[in-house]
Amino acid sequence: MFETLAIIAIVLAVAIAVVLILAATKPSTFRVTRATSIKAPAERIFPLIDDFRQWTVWSPYENRDPDMKRTYDGAGRGQGAVYAWDGNKNVGTGRMEILQSSAPSKVVIKLDFLKPFEGHNTAEFTMLPQGDATNVTWTMYGPAVFMSKVMQVFMNLDHMIGKDFEVGLANLKKLTER
Repeated sequence: MFETLAIIAIVLAVAIAVVLILAATKPSTFRVTRATSIKAPAERIFPLIDDFRQWTVWSPYENRDPDMKRTYDGAGRGQGAVYAWDGNKNVGTGRMEILQSSAPSKVVIKLDFLKPFEGHNTAEFTMLPQGDATNVTWTMYGPAVFMSKVMQVFMNLDHMIGKDFEVGLANLKKLTER
């Protein structure tokens, strides 16, 4: 019996060591980007991003907790606008603040996740007119702390977050194309 426990302990220790070594090889930063072309002028798309109160109609994260508590502070929209949320395990707790708002082409947001894991990232939306359409890009980037690197051993962060960005961009497309 002791031999069996010793073998299990050794196998477990080796497995943990392998995970930690793999995590250590992950990059120290991450970047997730998705883009789409929307047949609408940037002036129609921009207000939906620049005003956090409008996010309830298009953001893929807004419907994951029907009881989520939202607070708005600072400017009504644009630079200085603040949005905080407190929700279930699907949305967690966090805060966003618009750091830069350049109508109708760019919005830069400081994004702070507090629960279930702390993270401090930047989100950027760019809108570039292309003929009768606008190319809209949603990017999030930031540091990859060690716990994030461990999680990346088991899941693809780009795929997981990227799917949400694709849904959000598709929602913006539905709302603004006529």
